Amino acid sequence: MFIGHNPQARPARTRLWILCAPPGTLSWGRKVPESRYSRQIIFSGIGPEGQAALRRSRVLLVGCGALGSVIAEILVRAGVGALAVADRDYVEETNLQRQSLFTEEDCRQSLPKAVAAARRLRAINSDVEIAEHVVDVNPETIEPLARPADLILDGTDNFETRFLLNDAALAWEKPYVYGGCVGAYGLSIAVIPGRTPCLRCLLEQMPPAGSAPTCDTVGVIGPIVHLVAALETAEALKILTGNLEKVNRRLVSVDLWENRVLSLDLSGMGANPDCPACGRRRFEFLEGERRTRTDSLCGRNAVQVRPAGSANLDLAPIAQRLALQGRVNVNEFLLRADLGEFEIALFRDGRAIIRGVRDADEAKRLYARFIGA
Repeated sequence: MFIGHNPQARPARTRLWILCAPPGTLSWGRKVPESRYSRQIIFSGIGPEGQAALRRSRVLLVGCGALGSVIAEILVRAGVGALAVADRDYVEETNLQRQSLFTEEDCRQSLPKAVAAARRLRAINSDVEIAEHVVDVNPETIEPLARPADLILDGTDNFETRFLLNDAALAWEKPYVYGGCVGAYGLSIAVIPGRTPCLRCLLEQMPPAGSAPTCDTVGVIGPIVHLVAALETAEALKILTGNLEKVNRRLVSVDLWENRVLSLDLSGMGANPDCPACGRRRFEFLEGERRTRTDSLCGRNAVQVRPAGSANLDLAPIAQRLALQGRVNVNEFLLRADLGEFEIALFRDGRAIIRGVRDADEAKRLYARFIGA
């Protein structure tokens, strides 16, 4: 059926032709190299020169969960020269629904995500140099990771680390591709220092603790993970193959459940002179001024997490989200959530006491997972 046309004017049978060039040739007969990358090389946007540039490139991927595992696999299959994967978390059963590099065996072994990812990636393409880093990426650890890279890719789940990556990209003039998703919604932007707005130009301030939903409070579906990862890696391929003029100058957002695709044109925007990061060159997150602080509470098997900056939280919506995970009690001063193996007491100023954790890194991970900033 042809919508908007008279069906009688069309043939009763419609034929769809799918044209494929013979193996080893373009459609007009020119020979191409027979290799694992041949289908990528014959794509006019990449070609032999772009593939060679990709082979020379070095990429830092921070976060190897949902987005990161998909991004890593696409880049390794594409033939990136070297990929450094940095992640502080380990594989859990709830990851398997959307984190496509991992298996039940990784979960049974509680393998660090960076380690499990590196094993799988080496099996996919042994020609790519893979470096795994089981590390919390913070102002003390980021420089040796980011300095050698030609590109920084975002697979993280919290804005403190994202603003840190943004600072590092600007300070050391590295392209940075941001992406995020939750529920069925996701978005992505590419940051080219000196040419495009940076993440802080667009967001200005880090969202307050508890103001944004997380995958652990509202869920996430696999398709949005793969879509946002595809958006990020498409920009990565453009950058790494030297096609900067093709980099998307739009912020793209997609809601797969509500069938909405929106884009904000940033082509007329450059670096904002009033932006603390790219305008004033004040790298507060890279210099550690805005770093989340933690304190171990002696004798209580608990860690206190104090986010950077001040907050005045509305505890009611946070309590509603956490009630899906366990028992929650809330009053005008704080909420307490019993989540099984651990307990979170969250105060209106954003401070939380997390019981049942082994160390500060685990407390920070749980804070980002359940509170969200």
